[in-house]
Amino acid sequence: MKTVPKHMLRRCLLLVVGLVIMAFGVAFSIKAGLGTSPISSLPYVLSLLPLHLTVGTATIAMHVTLIILQILLLRRRYDPFQLAQLPVALVFGSLTDFSVWALQDINVSAYPARWVLCIIGILLVGVGVSFEVTANVVTLAGEGMVLAVCKVFPVPFGNAKIGFDVTLVVIASVLSLLFLGGLYGVREGTVAAAFCVGLVARQVNRPMRRFAQRFLD
Repeated sequence: MKTVPKHMLRRCLLLVVGLVIMAFGVAFSIKAGLGTSPISSLPYVLSLLPLHLTVGTATIAMHVTLIILQILLLRRRYDPFQLAQLPVALVFGSLTDFSVWALQDINVSAYPARWVLCIIGILLVGVGVSFEVTANVVTLAGEGMVLAVCKVFPVPFGNAKIGFDVTLVVIASVLSLLFLGGLYGVREGTVAAAFCVGLVARQVNRPMRRFAQRFLD
């Protein structure tokens, strides 16, 4: 029976830590009430609809849909290893629900205080993304979808990522306006997250690369 290499176990541990950090980032964004990050906007709106879905369950459903879309889009070029996105989605969705539960007693109403929570959420999501990238085990379904689009169509990754985020925000906004009678989950915090999460992740990537050389190899 083959044993799992230590460096792979360490990478998986780093990925799980990143998922925990990201999940709490999403929970803080929800608590702020100023809009979630683009990738979380659709699951959050779905959780507000009378579908009896939690944010975590909606997140899992969205990730499963994205995995199916990747398979349909890539067909024979689809790498079966990317099915590992499914257990990652299950873990991330469960962690998101746990994080929302853990922060349930945090309630703020003042606008500046809400921005504090929003900024904490942005920072945590950015740090979590850096952990995920550094772990380099498997991409999350959202990023996997963007990469699939880039493989099929001659679109730069940056442009595809922007288009993907905009698509999620538009769908979330339309569903919110149609079924909730207002705009929920998409506000100024969403715009801030769209610009700042990547910046935070890039800043954290520098020390994370040095850490990875010692911890992962």
